Amino acid sequence: MTIIFADRREGGRQLAARLRHLAGRPNLVVLGLPRGGVPVADEVAKAIGGRLDVLVVRKLGVPGQEELAMGAVASGGVRVVNMEIVSGLGITQQIIDAATAREQREVERRERAYRGDRPFPDLRDATVVLVDDGVATGSTMLAGIRALRQHHPATLVAAAPVMSGSAHRALSREADACIVVATPEPFYGVGQWYRDFNQTSDAEVIALLQRAAAPRHPGEGRAENEVAGASHS
Repeated sequence: MTIIFADRREGGRQLAARLRHLAGRPNLVVLGLPRGGVPVADEVAKAIGGRLDVLVVRKLGVPGQEELAMGAVASGGVRVVNMEIVSGLGITQQIIDAATAREQREVERRERAYRGDRPFPDLRDATVVLVDDGVATGSTMLAGIRALRQHHPATLVAAAPVMSGSAHRALSREADACIVVATPEPFYGVGQWYRDFNQTSDAEVIALLQRAAAPRHPGEGRAENEVAGASHS
């Protein structure tokens, strides 16, 4: 096994390089999946000029194997269930419903914490990039895609630094495009491909969103780009 990314920031920068063709689109929104997808999305948004925001999606973890997703729920009441995992493990509808209710409460809590009084962005006819730090089963990203379709974006791109091959194939069928840096196999989990995969906190997510929403001074973005360009020269 070879480590691909030093941390989420590096993953975001490498992913942004694959998304350069989207830069300059007039209504470009980059949505991170909290928590870990937000620092990745922040790097993407800065690189391609998109507005940073979040879409709250929660994984429905298998009891006793919480890292394994049997499905996911997203803002707007969307639920996705991975029937292959549910059937294979004999998971009952009662267990699925209990997990759904619990995680839906967490979706609502995070919406309040991250967004406060800010409304969800208007995505009609927008180019939307949905970003996570990595995708294993694809359930979380799939729930996010289906939730976003309700907002009628012009183009919906799923993106992550690293994905399993099966998730990449599934998401390519659901999104207008699925962009990834690497699809290593075998794929046991997202964290194995990062040297630093420490948990992202709510405070970090809120700080990134507040910074992204703050008014920018004229020339600020140009100065950042010049510094970034100098660092790579």
